[in-house]
Amino acid sequence: MKLTYLMSAALLAAAAAPAFAAEISDGKVKIGILNDQSGVYADFGGKWSVEAAKMAVEDFGGKVQGATIEVISADHQNKPDIAANIARQWYDTEQVDAIMELTTSSVALAVQGISAEKKKIDIVTGAATTDLTGKACSPYGFHWAYDTHSLAVGTGGALVKQGGDTWYFLTADYAFGYSLEEQTSNFVKAQGGKVLGSVRHPLATTDYSSFLLQAQASGAKVIGLANAGLDTANSIKQAAEFGIVAGGQRLAALLFTLAEVHGLGLEAAQGLTLTEGFYWDRNDESREWSKRYMERTGRMPNMVQAGTYSAVTQYLKAIDKSGTDETEAVSEELHAMPVDDIFAHGGKVGPNGRMIHDMYLMEVKKPSESKQPWDYYKVLATIPGDEAYIKPEESGCPLVD
Repeated sequence: MKLTYLMSAALLAAAAAPAFAAEISDGKVKIGILNDQSGVYADFGGKWSVEAAKMAVEDFGGKVQGATIEVISADHQNKPDIAANIARQWYDTEQVDAIMELTTSSVALAVQGISAEKKKIDIVTGAATTDLTGKACSPYGFHWAYDTHSLAVGTGGALVKQGGDTWYFLTADYAFGYSLEEQTSNFVKAQGGKVLGSVRHPLATTDYSSFLLQAQASGAKVIGLANAGLDTANSIKQAAEFGIVAGGQRLAALLFTLAEVHGLGLEAAQGLTLTEGFYWDRNDESREWSKRYMERTGRMPNMVQAGTYSAVTQYLKAIDKSGTDETEAVSEELHAMPVDDIFAHGGKVGPNGRMIHDMYLMEVKKPSESKQPWDYYKVLATIPGDEAYIKPEESGCPLVD
């Protein structure tokens, strides 16, 4: 009798054990980090975002609902067609469940469209255009770390208040640059400022002289750099050669992060005003996590890398809570769950997929003010999430009633 009971119990346990993980497709959760790993945004996100994703998986325990979690990555080279081909291959033949990071707005828009078609989750941390949660929104698409509107409210608003009421834009010639220029222009005008003009430059160009001379000749008090990564860094370097700042005009780095400040150096970057969604030295929690990240990578994280950690963590939490990696169920949880982690506290996801969280207005320190490596920012102000981001009902997303 005892043997029969034990055998029955063992059979029941054997039957029950895989049932808990049976809702995980293929017995594995596979996350793809797709970004620029060799070009103008390689430091902005790059392999450093891949490491942040792997940290998130390790901190989660390496499994969810009994299933192993795997992170893979690829370089999209800032080309939407290459990114689209990778995304289709990942979804169709490699059983990838979600794609994240997606630096470069044109790439993110392309991959979000494919993800919607395939009914797969995508979480964007590297791209900026508000179209991702506006006219191109998806029930399975999420925008996490920042966007062009939050940058415009932060940096644009600060400089207009400081007297920078005439602007000229030097803009990267693709969706991100257009969106950043438009959002900042609208905010400058709403605050009573004027936009005197703009000029567009190719992505990853090496000679900004003609563009900068046009901006200088405009007489605008502020030259808004509606670009990112090496484009911004090189613009700043060449602006110094033309004596633009020395001549009384200000440079507004509309998308510049800790990684680019580090690459440029405090001597060149000092005094820049910028907006980020994360700073490693903000509180004890951010310092502890960032120290572990630095031990792993040799550098401190910016908002894209910390945001990728947060996005992966939240995705895994959503799978764990729903008990499945089925897209509809996970999307529902991602929309419902608050975001509380090293990146954001009290974050919330709107019906358009925008994660709403506080942003931080920063000023780059002078070399004499920096007390230790990576001590680069003074936090000037906290911008509440509800002010930083477009209200979902005003975003143009057709999913919002």
